Amino acid sequence: MSLFNVYPLYDITPVSAKDMYVYDDKNVKYLDLYGGHAVISIGHSHPKYVNAISRQVEKLGFYSNAIQNPLQVELADKLEQLSGCKDYHLFLCNSGAEANENALKLASFHNKKKKILAFKNSFHGRTSAAVAATDNPKIVAPINAQQEVDFVELGELKTVETILKQNLTCAVIVEFIQGVGGLDQSTTEFYQGLEKLCKQYNTALIADEVQSGFGRTGDFFAFQKHNITPDIISIAKGMGNGFPIGGILIHPSIEASFGLLGTTFGGNHLACAATLSVLEVLEDEKLMENAINISYYFQEKAKALPSLKSIKGRGLMMGLEFEFPISELRKKLIFDHHIFTGSAKNPNLLRILPPLTIQEKHIDLFFEALKQELNEK
Repeated sequence: MSLFNVYPLYDITPVSAKDMYVYDDKNVKYLDLYGGHAVISIGHSHPKYVNAISRQVEKLGFYSNAIQNPLQVELADKLEQLSGCKDYHLFLCNSGAEANENALKLASFHNKKKKILAFKNSFHGRTSAAVAATDNPKIVAPINAQQEVDFVELGELKTVETILKQNLTCAVIVEFIQGVGGLDQSTTEFYQGLEKLCKQYNTALIADEVQSGFGRTGDFFAFQKHNITPDIISIAKGMGNGFPIGGILIHPSIEASFGLLGTTFGGNHLACAATLSVLEVLEDEKLMENAINISYYFQEKAKALPSLKSIKGRGLMMGLEFEFPISELRKKLIFDHHIFTGSAKNPNLLRILPPLTIQEKHIDLFFEALKQELNEK
């Protein structure tokens, strides 16, 4: 049987990894500045992470959500403590798409409406409602297109109000820093205005923190810079450091009932153990503070680059926008300099999403390689 051919693959086969580096089957060492789509938050194979999973699987790897799981309670308490999101409730699932799917479903249950408002250049996942709220027609199948979604330019409050006042929209879903779309973000005035409109028109505000959450921006969540209170917060990528887990944080104004949401694998013992170890390392190693410090260092180094149009993003969710498409540059960084980076919907944007354990010496290696390639163009 062959694999279903949906991924364009680089000819690299990783076999091991440690902190900032990935090693392939030819023993080539790669600097990882992409973290597998921002998944690796505390570095590859962190000893506390490995120990936590190993100890847990020796005892109990999985049982269903029909029984008590104290690890879920411990995780909810630790998440509340570190994130500062007081009195929210936690529902655990398996991925970012599933988190957003549950967020949208819960919003519709809550206010009995059915339309979604999302923003242009958004990406919220590949499942039914999540992909319909993603601004990429190429990945929306006809069955998904039955969802009713309005797409608005990021920053357009007047258009948002025109739509919400029709009283049909169950949720506004927004990335406070767009990921796949190209690291665009709006102003505090816009986000606070969005929150006000959602309250005024009984619409749930969903903060999609799947990529930006768990300390990547220097705050625990990207929305916290803007001093707002979302109704639902979706989380996933960095929370398990590679172990599949996702979830939503739910404001106490939204009531639970038996059977409202459900999942087989969500919140399993191994996933909880992995995420608890991530939170422990984030706190003990002050990785959110490191994200801020390294981001500043990165931006200072970037200012000297030729052909650079703009520096985008925040914390360790960064992008370098050039005056030319970066696909060939990415290939040269991978194959000539052994550095992983990322791309975006914006063809001129090089995305940088490294483990939060990154140090200045790793940034130096990246800019040395980048300058060499840009000077040869």
